[in-house]
Amino acid sequence: MNILAFESSCDETAVAVVRDGRTVLSDAILSQADMHALYGGVVPEIASRKHVQAIAALTDKALADAGLAKKDIDAVAVTYAPGLIGAVLVGVSFAKSAAYALGVPLIPVHHVRGHIAANYLAFPELEPPFVALAISGGNTLIVDVADYTDMTVLGATRDDAAGECFDKAARVLGLPYPGGRPMDQLAQQSAGGVYDLPSAHVAGAELDMSFSGLKTAVVNLAHNAQQKGEPLDEPYLTEKSIGQCDLEFPYYVQPGNVFVMGDARAVSMDSRLTEIGVIPTDRILGKVLFVN
Repeated sequence: MNILAFESSCDETAVAVVRDGRTVLSDAILSQADMHALYGGVVPEIASRKHVQAIAALTDKALADAGLAKKDIDAVAVTYAPGLIGAVLVGVSFAKSAAYALGVPLIPVHHVRGHIAANYLAFPELEPPFVALAISGGNTLIVDVADYTDMTVLGATRDDAAGECFDKAARVLGLPYPGGRPMDQLAQQSAGGVYDLPSAHVAGAELDMSFSGLKTAVVNLAHNAQQKGEPLDEPYLTEKSIGQCDLEFPYYVQPGNVFVMGDARAVSMDSRLTEIGVIPTDRILGKVLFVN
């Protein structure tokens, strides 16, 4: 059986052709990560528009790469939830139209079940039962997979997902988006024990997690350091932003001026650019200490 599959739940448009649930014949993906990095996170409206622009061409590419014609497709599958509602609807609408036009069944796929089922593609010898840890920007669960469609959630986050915690913490620290990899790289350079941060463990629920307190603690730690004027170890301060950065560091800011930097340090257009430079304090209308 050849299944034409669609995924558009967040910031990547993906179309694949899978044979018999185990063999990927083709996989066409358009990532929007670089675009959303400018904003320090996924902008739902932009994500939805990019899905609309990309999904038809990716479908043609997936079929061509698989060496199949439309008549060779036996079913259409699509992520239906959870995800960014506008982004999800793009994929669902296109998949429904494709299934109707081809006269084949439409298979709705739960996003998290899709994450778990991807292991069958990566490890063709894998069979249930097993325990799966599903982590993403919007979900964090421990799942007992008793059979291919028989799954029980053993534990989950009570609030924010682990990926959400990584991305928000990375943003306030000025690290690039997505924040998981740069945060992990920095963590491996540390001996640990520098800051006292809360654990994600939930008392009385051994398999549940809570990441909102950890995320808030990191945000408060960074903001308190800034308000007290404590130096932050930000090696990317001297890196080039978009355009030419010809400042020499350390850079002395004259009284009556402010050196401004965006949250997405690696791509922000800010005072590191000579055409922007420092901002006179009489031009500052206010100060935002924290926006959640």
